[in-house]
Amino acid sequence: MANSSATLTLSTLGRSSLGAPILLVMMLAMMVLPLPPILLDVFFTFNISLALIVLLVVIYSGRPLDFGVFPTVLLVATLLRLALNVASTRVVLLNGHTGTDAAGQVIRAFGDFVVGGNYTVGLVVFMILVIINFVVVTKGAGRISEVSARFTLDAMPGKQMAIDADLNSGLIEQDEARERRAEIAREADFYGSMDGASKFVRGDAVAGILILLINLIGGVTIGVVQHDLGFADAMQVYALLTIGDGLVAQIPSLLLSSSAAITVTRVSSAQDMGEQILTQLFDSPKALAVTAGVIGSIGLIPGMPNVAFLALAAAAGGAAYMLAQRNQQRAAAPVAEAPPAPEPPRELSWDDVPPVDMIGLEVGYRLVPLVDTTQGGQLMARIKGVRKKLSQDLGFLVSPVHIRDNLELGPNSYRISLMGVVAGQADVYPERELAINPGEVFGALEGIKSQDPAFGLEAVWIEAGQRDSAQTLGYTVVDASTVVATHLSQLLQQHAHELLGREEVQQLTDNLAKTAPKLAEDLKELPAGVMLRVLQGLLEEKVPIRDIRSIAETLAAGAGTSQDPAALGALVRVRLGRSILQQICGTGTEVPVITLDPALEQILHQSLQNAGDGGAGLEPGLAERLHHSLHEAAQRQETVGQPAVLLVAPPLRPILARFVRHSVSSLYVLSFNEIPDNRQIRIVATVGHT
Repeated sequence: MANSSATLTLSTLGRSSLGAPILLVMMLAMMVLPLPPILLDVFFTFNISLALIVLLVVIYSGRPLDFGVFPTVLLVATLLRLALNVASTRVVLLNGHTGTDAAGQVIRAFGDFVVGGNYTVGLVVFMILVIINFVVVTKGAGRISEVSARFTLDAMPGKQMAIDADLNSGLIEQDEARERRAEIAREADFYGSMDGASKFVRGDAVAGILILLINLIGGVTIGVVQHDLGFADAMQVYALLTIGDGLVAQIPSLLLSSSAAITVTRVSSAQDMGEQILTQLFDSPKALAVTAGVIGSIGLIPGMPNVAFLALAAAAGGAAYMLAQRNQQRAAAPVAEAPPAPEPPRELSWDDVPPVDMIGLEVGYRLVPLVDTTQGGQLMARIKGVRKKLSQDLGFLVSPVHIRDNLELGPNSYRISLMGVVAGQADVYPERELAINPGEVFGALEGIKSQDPAFGLEAVWIEAGQRDSAQTLGYTVVDASTVVATHLSQLLQQHAHELLGREEVQQLTDNLAKTAPKLAEDLKELPAGVMLRVLQGLLEEKVPIRDIRSIAETLAAGAGTSQDPAALGALVRVRLGRSILQQICGTGTEVPVITLDPALEQILHQSLQNAGDGGAGLEPGLAERLHHSLHEAAQRQETVGQPAVLLVAPPLRPILARFVRHSVSSLYVLSFNEIPDNRQIRIVATVGHT
């Protein structure tokens, strides 16, 4: 049974896959081998039938995409018609001297019966058909195809973003979004193919004119020279055969051109073309009534065909009356029925209040390919790597990044938000790369001048082909995904303390309970809010909380004497002194530090005592001079490639750390008791108050 099913499947596939090769071989045979007149009659009849089938399928299709194979059918039909022209030309030129039956009954019928045996009339009819096909139908359809293809391609990004917006808002599922994206792609492919297929039809019309002239001149020449016919006899026979051949080819060509024009001018609807015409063209009784009046007035003029005009006016007037009566019945029908009671508005709930994203990334529509993995976007993987690296460095799991498109942004813009507040934004160019000037380069680059959004360095957006030359000049070159990921990483490091909440602290405590259950039990005596503020204070001063065991031991030991977050934070910093110093200065034994002049330190101590719990208040002039001196000292340390560390007494460390946090961000403020015993201090500068 299984073998028979497999055999049936293979035979079915074989028959379906052999259709196209057989058709191509048949067309090639018609061009190379002489065909008897009976086969020409069969093929010409098939050609006309195929054109009629295509036209009717187009008319009864609800949408252009329902007949998506139409461009291919149009090409095949054009090739079949040209092959028939070649075959019929051979027969006409070889056997035309024997009479009008030489090329079969179809050509004879079109050449003799359709045009009345008069080749002049046939030539005029043929030229009219060619003009209608070439100048009117094909030219208009080609222009519409070109415009539709361009507009469809231009509208693709907006349609894709609308699908992504519906998907993100939960209006559609992933499968429906995938299907709608595929339909947009099929629509773009269809109109692009129609734009090209219309050129085949136009070329076929031109070929019909040339084939007619070649057959006519060649046939008359052969009849006169080779078969000793008189010029009038040769012209009569070969002209009728040639015109019949041309009409047999041009009528299917006109049908297919009309099909193409109908397809590209259609609007997607659940109705076919006939239903649309009836419902839209003949649905207005006013239009029919006015038409009846005008036609009736013309029919009353003496000398006009009164019967025809008055009969048509009566028909239009009757149709207008019937439509008016039907519309009145439709308008009256809903009044007789009691309208359904409106549903009461749904009561608001907490589900109507969307939560604020911890970390959000919004992109313009040209940056959508960066986050779309189906289009080769690498930004999602880069962001995942950033989260993993920061989580390992900081000591807690960084929240996921919620990515969405935003039509309000510029096409190349992106925006990073934390807790719903914009933290940074910039413009990137996916098709280019960013060449960053690290401080010393050996030439200039052509491109879009910009700045590195993460560190504010001068940069240029260059073409991808300039990458090697830019690196040779000393630039650091990165792609657009790396620019966004680096900017995101920098902002998350700066605001790491804002990303740590009670949920993350609880998770840290739960993980600690698995390895040190007694320590986690002792830590419960400390309020969760106090522990949260201590950890946030550490992160705010760029101190990782990876060593949660040492932090917990210090907090558990100090909870009995104080629950002040500042005091507990100072104890934790002392415990983490080696880790802090290794992060700043590496593993060397010597620590270059900047100290305060004793007189200045005494003034700061007095200010701290006078201010009490409110914190130290510095005189503005003194604060400005102190800031200037610290900034110069930090710059000198950076110039020689050494870290800038300000070493002060423990009571002054929190105050000075807040003082320089944003103004001199590269300066680290440590207290004396945070320096491990195995490190040696080397004073490189002393800051005075004068």
